[in-house]
Amino acid sequence: MSCSPADGLLTCPNCGKPLDLGAPTRRCPNGHCFDRTARGGYVHLLRQARRGSADPGDSAAMCQARTRFLEGNWYAPLRDRVAAEAAALAPHDVLDAGCGEGWYTRALCEALPGARVCGVDLSKYALRHAGRTCPSAEFAVASIFELPLADRSVDLVTHLFAPMADREFARVLRPGGHLMTVTPGARHLWGLKAVLYEKPYENPTEVRALGGFTFEREIAVGDTITLTDPRDIEALYQMTPYAWKTGKEAAARLLALPRLETEISFQIHLYRKN
Repeated sequence: MSCSPADGLLTCPNCGKPLDLGAPTRRCPNGHCFDRTARGGYVHLLRQARRGSADPGDSAAMCQARTRFLEGNWYAPLRDRVAAEAAALAPHDVLDAGCGEGWYTRALCEALPGARVCGVDLSKYALRHAGRTCPSAEFAVASIFELPLADRSVDLVTHLFAPMADREFARVLRPGGHLMTVTPGARHLWGLKAVLYEKPYENPTEVRALGGFTFEREIAVGDTITLTDPRDIEALYQMTPYAWKTGKEAAARLLALPRLETEISFQIHLYRKN
């Protein structure tokens, strides 16, 4: 059984009233209308003041690289653990904040039959893929700092590799609801960094104190992956910040490799809303 999109979670960005479902055009009781795209199955709810640019969010090229890499299941240990931890919490309503191409959202839907799941992201390119591959969830172009969801409307917020918006997460979570964050572990992608940098560095791994939340526990997820297709190596590189942080010589050195072995390491932090 898949999670049902009936009686959705998304609200009008203009007045905060709930949006109806089941039609190409989403409407609120005050008559504000938002078209649901035919290409990707998402609705555009980002207010003009939040755009920052004409084309906000990750580019088409970055989304394509991330899609190739994730659909290769290289991060399956993380996906499966996130889904299992979410299932143990048994939420009825879930927000995937900064959902990207919906790869993790899809796993949440599969792990939570009957739950309402929605995902928001700034990138329309990412959401085109998300809407096509995870039709049982709602998706919207929106900022995680101005979520198109009502106060106290969800039981779980998942937040993977995205900026922290703890005030908004606290607003949309019900009392006792959970926030699940995922950040890189200390030696995440160490093999890749060892090629790019003369002196690779470990990632910071501190537990953040978040206002309105109590930290409950940390779950470490790790593995070693071996990429033997240069296209996968390039996709991994292009989906990381290293693609714009490293010089041409370092990038050429990495992309010339026929094989890359690297650690993958993640920290899942679980918080409860006070």
